[in-house]
Amino acid sequence: MTDTETGVPRNPLPRFEDAEGLGPQDAEFVEDLVAVLAKHGNLDRFGLCLLHDHFPLRAGEVLVETNDPVARTLHAHVEKADRTQHTKASQWRFVPHAGREPGAGPAGGSFQEIMLCTTLDLCPGRTDDRDGR
Repeated sequence: MTDTETGVPRNPLPRFEDAEGLGPQDAEFVEDLVAVLAKHGNLDRFGLCLLHDHFPLRAGEVLVETNDPVARTLHAHVEKADRTQHTKASQWRFVPHAGREPGAGPAGGSFQEIMLCTTLDLCPGRTDDRDGR
């Protein structure tokens, strides 16, 4: 599988039920990650998410996040990458340094966008009031 924008090989993600969440064995990793985020002033900007698939995406497709602040629900759906108006990435996955071309894609190809969002169609930040009231 290859990322459609960068051409970088992408390993398939595990299905949700097979993906291993954080546990006590990850304490040192999380501490190291927190230290790096703090060093760069990003503790309140980035966190962790469990990378997984519920279904495969075809070439040229992207996963798009929308929400309804009144109903307090999140929605994810697939759109064609070349037709979506959702352009702000909200989730990324890291790309191993080995085997990628320097300068390929954003940040030299060190990450890939895996979910998009924007203030169009009820994405975060659409309402003046954070409670959605």
